[in-house]
Order: sequence, then C-alpha cells, then structure tokens
Amino acid sequence: MTSRRRVALVTGSTSGIGAAVARRLAADGFTVALHSRASVDAGRTLAVTLGDASYTQADLASEDDTRRLVHRVLERHGRLDVLVNNAAVTRVIPHRDLAAATPAVWRALYDVNVVAPWVLVTEAEAALRRAAGDGRPAAIVNISSHAGVRPKGGSIPYAASKAALNHMTRLLAIALAPAIRVNAVAPGLVDTPMTADWTEVQAMWRERSPMRRSARPEEIADVVAMVIASDYLTGEVIVADGGLNLT
Repeated sequence: MTSRRRVALVTGSTSGIGAAVARRLAADGFTVALHSRASVDAGRTLAVTLGDASYTQADLASEDDTRRLVHRVLERHGRLDVLVNNAAVTRVIPHRDLAAATPAVWRALYDVNVVAPWVLVTEAEAALRRAAGDGRPAAIVNISSHAGVRPKGGSIPYAASKAALNHMTRLLAIALAPAIRVNAVAPGLVDTPMTADWTEVQAMWRERSPMRRSARPEEIADVVAMVIASDYLTGEVIVADGGLNLT
C-alpha cells in the first residue's frame, strides 16, 4: 500500500529529539515511520498517537537490521520522501583519558553514528529518488552535534564520529543532488533524559551561551522541519547550540 502523504523515517524516535521531530513532522502532514533499538512499547504507543504512523524495531549496530528497517518502511508505506538519521550512541570519556577510548569504543560509536546512516542512505536512495519524481527533492537530515564542529563533546570518539557525519553530509549533498538534498543539524545541549544529570554542562550553557540555556527537543525539531521544508537548501551543517559556538 502506497501512502498518499509524504513519508518520513525518523530513527531513534521514541524519546528526546527523535520523538519531537516525529511529532513535528506528523503535525506538518507527514506519515511518520518510527524506529528504536529497544523501546518497543514506547514506539508502538507513539505510533498510535500519531495516527497514520508505523513503528519498527531495529538494532542499527547490525547491518542486516539497518537494511531491514528501510525495507519494512517501504513495505508498510510504499514510499519514502524524508530520512532523518537521528539515532546515535555515545560514551562519556574524559578527553585526556586516551586509554579509556579503546578501539572497541571507537568501533561501537562509528557503527551506529557513521556506518548506519551510510547504510540507511544507500538502502533508501532508490525510494528517495522515486519520491523526488513528484516535483520536489527528497530530503535527508543527519542529526549531528556541536561536538562535530568544535573540539568539545562527551568523548573524542563521539566528537570524531559526528565530525565524520558532518563531512559525509556535504559529500552526499554533492553525490545525490539535485534529486535528494542532504543537510545536518548539529545541536548543542538538549534537555533529554540522557542529559538530565549533566549538571556541569548545564551550568556552562547557562553561563556562557548567549541564550543562557540548553535547547528543548521541540526547538531542534523546528530546525529539522525548516530544513525539510526548504527545497533549495543542501550541504549545510546548521549549528543549533544557543550561540555557545560564538564564545
């Protein structure tokens, strides 16, 4: 069955930024395909809440699961117009503790933060190109991090993985144009369950960022929605960190 409405797949979309993006896109008229690695009940509940949505469980550390995710979305909805690569993993490791950032940590973060988005893009490319035949380009939005733009972040492997995602964004924008636009949104600190106890980082945002606070997930979703709606925008990495990068 092919959806009459445009379809957006949002990975890691049962909480935090991903859930906010899913809700915003549903409000904008998209049929949303939800995904998570483990929070199945939350995904199914949100899918019911959003109406025409679907939910698929997949472990993006597995190449087979990653490819299956795209296939399941196409089986369910028949088309794919937007891919939001939001799912990511992190490890908090002091930057000076080089020994703690083992090759296993690097591989685990790169598998989900870099390799999985690449696999999803390659698996979805044909469907996205078909969607572009309706008269407007399809869109890929990679959720990156301010840590991929400046030497910050919870660990060096995490920051490097997001820097790689940013450069991949620019390269894909050239390779897939004009049928598919590719951009990235790079948030700073966002109020999510994962960051709830990051008191030192929260204090830094209050003291140093021009906006004097961290972001709400809905505010990052607003940026993602703007990027998706802007048919001429491609190859950009939009930093949304309340101006902390200026200080």
